[in-house]
Amino acid sequence: MPEAFSMGECRIYPAGNELRRGNTRVQLEPKVMALLCHLAENAGDTLSREQLFEALWPGVIVSDDTLTQAIIKLRKALGDSARSPRYIQTVPKRGYRLVASVDSVSDEVGIAPLKGRRWAYYFAVGLVLVIAAAITAYILPGDVTETSADVVTAPDKSPDGLPTLTVQPFMLIGEDTAHAYLAQGLTFDLITDLSKLSGLWVIGSRSVMGQRNEESETFPARYQVSGEVQRSNGQLRVNVHLLDKGTGRQIWSERYNRPFENLFQIQEEISRHIASTLALKVSEAEQLRLAHRYTKNVQAYDYFLRAQALLLTRMQGENEKARRLYRQAIALDPSFARAYAGLALSFAAGYRNQWAADGDEALEQARRMARTALQINPEIPEIYWVLAYVNTQRREHERALGLLRKAVSLDQSFADAYALMGGISTYVGRSEETPGLLRTAIRLNPDAGYLYYLLLGRAYFYLQDWEQARINLNEALVRNSASLEAHIYLAAVMEMAGDHEGAVWEAEEIRALQGDFDLDAWLRTYPMTDREQTNQLLTALAPLELMDR
Repeated sequence: MPEAFSMGECRIYPAGNELRRGNTRVQLEPKVMALLCHLAENAGDTLSREQLFEALWPGVIVSDDTLTQAIIKLRKALGDSARSPRYIQTVPKRGYRLVASVDSVSDEVGIAPLKGRRWAYYFAVGLVLVIAAAITAYILPGDVTETSADVVTAPDKSPDGLPTLTVQPFMLIGEDTAHAYLAQGLTFDLITDLSKLSGLWVIGSRSVMGQRNEESETFPARYQVSGEVQRSNGQLRVNVHLLDKGTGRQIWSERYNRPFENLFQIQEEISRHIASTLALKVSEAEQLRLAHRYTKNVQAYDYFLRAQALLLTRMQGENEKARRLYRQAIALDPSFARAYAGLALSFAAGYRNQWAADGDEALEQARRMARTALQINPEIPEIYWVLAYVNTQRREHERALGLLRKAVSLDQSFADAYALMGGISTYVGRSEETPGLLRTAIRLNPDAGYLYYLLLGRAYFYLQDWEQARINLNEALVRNSASLEAHIYLAAVMEMAGDHEGAVWEAEEIRALQGDFDLDAWLRTYPMTDREQTNQLLTALAPLELMDR
């Protein structure tokens, strides 16, 4: 039975996760090998993103960026190019196709076509490996890029000299990967709880704007929280560890094994134990905030966490599923403010991405839901951010900035608030303010993902710093190659920098992502209010014929 297969000049060994290209050996991550095996099993056929998600991450909610990153890593290992693919072709608006011929390899027998059951064995091996690794898919390090980008890292101490702490994404243990959303939600809310403590500066991956599922390579914070979660037979098992990174010593750990209904009690106890271990002074008001949960209904909270995980994938189908789950949460608890805020974001996404049949009504719905959330609970920073985002889409930028300042006053380490401030500064023509705000956001949330780099690259475009714009936009696209806005600005940057061929290529990428793309239509829901900057973008893109005249 063959132990390898070949594609062009490459030989692939699934059991060892190894790819050989000439004298080069590349060790692939299990999920990347499984992707390659599945494409090879269906060589010549176009597989949609949905089909690949179902085959490789069955029952697990992962972001669209997860597949994009796997494709990028696979192309890099194969020495392939998206522009002139010899192996993996992107089929616009449909998916991916392996275009190379696939043959089985046997050193003794020679090369013969790969067939049926023998190939199924190798695909099964790869798939088993990826399932085994699925529980850690959220914390694998991303690609390392060799650039001189204006990228910043988190400080050891906060500007106020407070101790710094980071919360690693909690790992899911057990075989039921359908509960990955629970690990993600518990991580998010622990960061939220700890951010309420005035004596601590929290550096974390909490992000309303969307976050990467990979762990950053380094976190220079003094303290680090990590944990594992399992939900089984009505029981919730949570292991938590607190590490002093300065000494490498674990200074606190605890195991919880209680009915799932005790989830809120577990969350409160974890936050209190961490505060106590770090000898933080916790005021009476902060103690009350730690004890106050966003809902008293555990089932409503479960629906909410499921919806949050779906919303962050930024896909139309998942957005609609998230909306249904938010409504289920609200039906169980009509006073669940965060569920109304999530519902508002789902409507805002429908407007911004032009998914809604009536965009204006969708945006109005978003405003109503966000205002309802704020009326229910005016003490949650996230809700001010959501209402600010909705107002940004409505081009009410000064009002949005006021809401973001309120969010920061409630949570001094709310990275997304600084990032959205930076984005708005660009929209209103004050692009020179954006880099400083985004550097603050990146210090607070080093692993936030592509959006922060997109906002930086966009600002540098309007500041006419083509090199910094190009570097940051490329950083954004490394993290999410399907970002339409990043391709639009990169095309504009290249055209203004004199690289017309590169700009034409980016224009082709834009059409590949959205075959009926029309710049005029895209700008209709774009929050830019500075007319001079809009004209700057139109002038840069004019030679690329991206408007349907």
